[in-house]
Amino acid sequence: MEKIDYLLWRDVGGLRDELIENVAPAIVDAGATALSVYVGDTEADIPRPSLLLGRGAELGAVLSVWLDSIDDRHPIEAAIGPADGYLVTESVPQRRRRDWPDGQPSPGVSHFTWFLKPDRLSDEEFFHGWHEVHTPSTTRLHPTRVGYVRDSVARVLTPGSPRVDAIVFEMFPTIEDYTDPKRLYGSQEALDETMEHLPLYADFETINARPLHEIVVRSL
Repeated sequence: MEKIDYLLWRDVGGLRDELIENVAPAIVDAGATALSVYVGDTEADIPRPSLLLGRGAELGAVLSVWLDSIDDRHPIEAAIGPADGYLVTESVPQRRRRDWPDGQPSPGVSHFTWFLKPDRLSDEEFFHGWHEVHTPSTTRLHPTRVGYVRDSVARVLTPGSPRVDAIVFEMFPTIEDYTDPKRLYGSQEALDETMEHLPLYADFETINARPLHEIVVRSL
């Protein structure tokens, strides 16, 4: 089984309804084993996100698709339309506990981040800094976070799409846990620690991020 993350660069006006009512059923009918939809329609409840970085403002939605083989992805991509697709290996350092059904909007907000491996780092240095140094410290940085999904990009699937090396989803249980700095960050020391670790896995100018609303259409 394999996972593909698709980034959609569209106007978010009406995008949630289009994705849930039309695109998601077509993806499932085309053979997706699991599907999560993340939409950037957050302006009403998060009008001025503090963690809007890089190309975050341009991102319309993200679709995370599980399927038995990427060989079968072409009908799925036809249903999605123009998008940047990335084959990833998923790791879940912090598993969220769900008590709501598939198809119902998830509570709170999902913070979505994607970035490049700095050329100065070898693959071993990059994964050590990201996975072994930074990841354990994120529970101190975001103590109210309830889920953390870390996708390492294996390769770009869609022709002409830009390179991406790292994709991250972080789930917060309420909007306030994300918008209130006193609840988002554990301490100034934890924030300083994160900035100290940053050069071990990323350059700030290559980090892209934004809040998204999640709907798990079909879970594994």
